[in-house]
Amino acid sequence: MKLHSDKSLSEVHSSIDITSKSGFWKKLFAFVGPAYLVSVGYMDPGNWATDIAGGSKFGYTLLWVLLMSNLMALLLQSLSARLGLVRGLDLAQASRVTYPPFVNFMNWVLAEIAIAACDLAEVIGMAIGLQLLFHIPMLIGVSVTVLDTLLILVLQKHGIRKMEAFILALIATIGFAFIAELIFAKPNGVEMLKGFIPSIPSSDGLYIAIGIIGATVMPHNLYLHSSLVQTRKINRTSKGIKEAIKFNFIDTVVALNLALFVNAAILILAAAAFFTTGHNEVSEIQDAHRLLNDILGTSFAPILFAVALIAAGQSSTLTGTLSGQIVMEGYLNLRIQPWLRRLITRLIAITPAFLVIYLLGDGATGQLLILSQVILSLQLGFAVIPLIHLTSDKKLMGEFANKVWLQIVAWLVAGLIVYLNGKLVYDTVKGWISTTANPAMLYFTLVPLVIAAGLLLIYITLSPVIKKAKEKENKVPHGLPEQLTIVTEQKYKRIAITVDFSNSDSKAISNAISQGGKMAEYILIHIVETAGARMMNSEIDDLETLSDKHNMEKYKTELVAKGYMIETQLGFGNPKKSIPEIVNQSNADLLVMGAHGHRALKDILFGTTLDAVRHNVKVPLLIVK
Repeated sequence: MKLHSDKSLSEVHSSIDITSKSGFWKKLFAFVGPAYLVSVGYMDPGNWATDIAGGSKFGYTLLWVLLMSNLMALLLQSLSARLGLVRGLDLAQASRVTYPPFVNFMNWVLAEIAIAACDLAEVIGMAIGLQLLFHIPMLIGVSVTVLDTLLILVLQKHGIRKMEAFILALIATIGFAFIAELIFAKPNGVEMLKGFIPSIPSSDGLYIAIGIIGATVMPHNLYLHSSLVQTRKINRTSKGIKEAIKFNFIDTVVALNLALFVNAAILILAAAAFFTTGHNEVSEIQDAHRLLNDILGTSFAPILFAVALIAAGQSSTLTGTLSGQIVMEGYLNLRIQPWLRRLITRLIAITPAFLVIYLLGDGATGQLLILSQVILSLQLGFAVIPLIHLTSDKKLMGEFANKVWLQIVAWLVAGLIVYLNGKLVYDTVKGWISTTANPAMLYFTLVPLVIAAGLLLIYITLSPVIKKAKEKENKVPHGLPEQLTIVTEQKYKRIAITVDFSNSDSKAISNAISQGGKMAEYILIHIVETAGARMMNSEIDDLETLSDKHNMEKYKTELVAKGYMIETQLGFGNPKKSIPEIVNQSNADLLVMGAHGHRALKDILFGTTLDAVRHNVKVPLLIVK
């Protein structure tokens, strides 16, 4: 694990040069690609169950919900692309510089859970596809999906263009498969057109409509799109950015309409094959596959169905890997090896799938797919709301900030999505509580987590608004400035310096000496942090304590030889408490500390000593990087 370049997906960042392209079609072809990688998330196996259920139960009447979901996705993905093109940051990076470390850490955790949930749907989809096509048992199919970690590594090695071509080939496979399926099914054209007229047939129809919307807009796609658009090297001028936004919008419209076609084709196929023949309760992918041969009268129909399912699962799993890399690097500024990143994500997804199938059988995979969509629904607001805030900020986006009308539409869409997904989560949790044998366990585990997520979402929504209001208040004039009093004589007589025997000590001591010279007294402070020191304080006499005492004496001897007046103080236990105690008792008038540049996760791992000390010492603090 290591710090990485500040560029999103640094290995392919600006790897495709657009600046040398001329002519509309050449430029458009150069920009085409990112939206297709994004679009596969809108046709992954998690969408299939809701589309099949909607078509088999209500015929063509919910086609308008797919169209509305697609328009929502088009708006949000366009904003995501705009953020990446204008600011040169992906959504995770932009959030990191906007929200506090703790909020970013929680956002990262939620984003990782969402990606793992999405990967879970893809694992199940792939395993079902392999079972339907090759009669491979589900448990073996789930285990085999580990091998696709090799595929993503091979594709990444050959560049983003090769990966885009591979994904496009998979999308084409899905598309052609469903074109053939629709030819076999012979849907009713008039009824199809009526399906685009908004209507909700019943309360069950409303629930499925919510499920379709919740399964369509994927949170990880917003992180992904804001990063992928940066693989194109563009002219960083107003004209160049406008042109990039235009071509990426065209790319997004075409790609998401292909995703709409696939989702609509699944629903239309279910309506034509199942609803019209009285099979109104088909919701499982396996049931749909089994019935296609009997109803359509051709063995090609179930084969094409399984091939499309495998292609959907494989394409979605590749983009899920990239999303995982983006959120980890963006939120935490940390990077791990791609193969390890992929393996961890895949194992997180495989473990629950393997256990559920092993313990409950193949029939439980449908419920597992629903669970994955509920988890995705719970996380969606945490990506959508920061995206709208960030792209509406005139200070950061300049002339490319969202216009007022666009902000209104975006907030209406966000409000609808959060409400519908919140309702889906609420109804699902309520159902679990009413059917479980031990509801108290859910009340003490799951319910508090959902409430905490809701409170965090409220904070994310209101925090930027409150911050802007405070900035406006600070811009109000506070009257004429006071007469300045400049003190030029030497101010610091006793200077405390924290040392940790690393290469930062030289900088800290040098800066301290520049403040006091040879006339000041210096107190070197080091805190022994071993477990024994925390328990026994100064009574400890272990090897590390003896080593630290020796090192302190070495520093003192070297500095005294140079003519400086040096004292040493060894503290024990927690540095946040020990350093302020020593400084306050030593009558020092300045404290100098070295900063190690910890952020986000490292703040949690290594602690935030500087911040704690700053609030507990009575003297000025000089922080040296």
